[in-house]
Amino acid sequence: MPAHPKEHEFTSEDGVRVRILRSSRRTRTVSASWRDGAAVVSVPARLSTAQEQEWVRTMVQKLREGRSPDRRQGGRTAASDADLYGRAQRLDTAHLGGRARPASVRWVSNQNSRWGSATPADGSIRLSDRLRGMPGWVQDYVLVHELAHLLATDGHGPEFRALEARYPRTAEAKAYLEGVSFALHRLGPGPVPGGCADGGQDRGSLDDPARS
Repeated sequence: MPAHPKEHEFTSEDGVRVRILRSSRRTRTVSASWRDGAAVVSVPARLSTAQEQEWVRTMVQKLREGRSPDRRQGGRTAASDADLYGRAQRLDTAHLGGRARPASVRWVSNQNSRWGSATPADGSIRLSDRLRGMPGWVQDYVLVHELAHLLATDGHGPEFRALEARYPRTAEAKAYLEGVSFALHRLGPGPVPGGCADGGQDRGSLDDPARS
């Protein structure tokens, strides 16, 4: 029987990046958490492939359904698309007078060079799943940023900036994302999201400053 790799990663059918960590020190317990946008599932090394797959399904489902309080960083993280949509609606009401009215808000795994994007034509907002492990207030900033693009008609001009600034932690969240971008850039190749730029059919997006 071939040995299982100690670590491997794949993308599930519903678009979730999953990283499996097998440990010979772990004998009975299975744990899971969001890290850098991936669901990391730690399992005992002795598990069979079928057992591993069953545990992965169970643990990823629990991660997606739950809301984990992040007391160290503040705020709660939105685990599922439904959580994200509900949060966007609350932020729209709280900061934009309920005028943005997003039609859909969802996590995506194919935005490797941007934190988020919005398409005013259909009212859709997409957030990179790399945000999943970040503080709730940072996710909130990106949501407000994209909600503002559903209302503003001047790209990243004065009208947009005034709407974005209604979120009280805008400057703090921008600094946080810039710090993450810098760290990722210094640590090695890969996306370095953080800046802002318009592009394509999307009215607004939170893009990779190293690529803009």
